Amino acid sequence: MALSDFSSLAYYFQTYGVMDFLLPFLLVFTIIFAVTQKVPLFNERKNFRVIISLVLALIFVVPHIMGTYPLGYDPVQVINETLPSISLVAVAAVMLLLLMGIFGTGFAAASAPIIAVVAIAFVVYIFGASLNLWNGPYDVFSWWTPKTTELIIILLVFGLIVYWITKEEGTHSGTDIIKKGWEGLSKLFQPR
Repeated sequence: MALSDFSSLAYYFQTYGVMDFLLPFLLVFTIIFAVTQKVPLFNERKNFRVIISLVLALIFVVPHIMGTYPLGYDPVQVINETLPSISLVAVAAVMLLLLMGIFGTGFAAASAPIIAVVAIAFVVYIFGASLNLWNGPYDVFSWWTPKTTELIIILLVFGLIVYWITKEEGTHSGTDIIKKGWEGLSKLFQPR
């Protein structure tokens, strides 16, 4: 059977379980194998690492194939839903750092911790949204609409602009707190 184009190749992969079994299996196997390499107990025992990685990857994937995971908590389904979005966040972070590097390496190095925190926040949000953990303000308050969200963001931005324009020079501002928080945050992500 000759495959005529990429869409039929993707359909072929979906039909024969490559997307539901093989790719999640390989991902979990690789991650567990890499993590057990860092554990001192398994440094010289590659066979143990392979067996442990194989068993955990199979335990991860086989219940999905058998359909025994509870509805909404299937980790293979969560991975298939979240990885494209997480890949997008990773590409956006790398492109942002690349563009900042054009302005100078110091600028990119100084902003890397904040980009890392924002990326981690996006990853947590993506996983939570995939597991239906988040209730948005639209679900809690009947009067909250997307226009309300836009209005709040606009008011906050204009409020910050007016504050920075009208603040007096001698008074302490929130920038000292932001600077101290930034220094603590950058220490968190520095290599040791």
